[in-house]
Amino acid sequence: MCSLEKRGNIFILTLTGADEHRLNPTLLNAIRSALRRVRSEASSASALITTAHGKFFSNGYDLAWAQIQSYEERKILMDSLLRSVAADLISLPMPTIAAVSGHASAAGYILALSHDYVLMRSDRGFLYMSELDIKLVLPAWFIAIVKAKIGSPAARREVVMKAAKLTAKQAVELGVIDSAHDSAEETLKAAVRLGEDLVKRGWDGHVYADNRMQLLRDVLESTGETRTGSRL
Repeated sequence: MCSLEKRGNIFILTLTGADEHRLNPTLLNAIRSALRRVRSEASSASALITTAHGKFFSNGYDLAWAQIQSYEERKILMDSLLRSVAADLISLPMPTIAAVSGHASAAGYILALSHDYVLMRSDRGFLYMSELDIKLVLPAWFIAIVKAKIGSPAARREVVMKAAKLTAKQAVELGVIDSAHDSAEETLKAAVRLGEDLVKRGWDGHVYADNRMQLLRDVLESTGETRTGSRL
């Protein structure tokens, strides 16, 4: 479901396999487990990169799994687990980078935006907040992340109220992501270079995380988290 590699002070968390990386409890718990390992193994200035194999970065919640039985309960469970993943990323004592290697839709889009930086391949894939098209109401905490990470009201309107399928080039122009690259491989290489540059700053990871939590306090409150320090 996911793997974790350490290259010097750079951790690379990869969603593995060639499927859509739907965010069901199995995958979300695997991501949380990997983040706990990152937290425990980071002994100095570090950075985390999250990426994925295949055509998709993540195609959102596993609605097919939810529809097997107890649909609303299963949706609530997936949402609760993703909220915890987002809170884990916000409190992680290091810079975080999403290297978006393919389509990122709905909850998968939110997973990418939960990182400090978002890089994306330009030859394939799009960012798509699909809820409007599939007749679902966005959770309030999704909106909190969108407001925190996408500065322009016009860009937020494209993402939320038009359900625009943004290419990497369009996402850069709207300020939704930081940069676009020619392929998945080039995107990961750029993410590693960015991670290495950030690590060279030698920041205290806990101070970095505490400042991030202050900056994103509204997001943390919207997830139901009450964390006050990155050492928790």
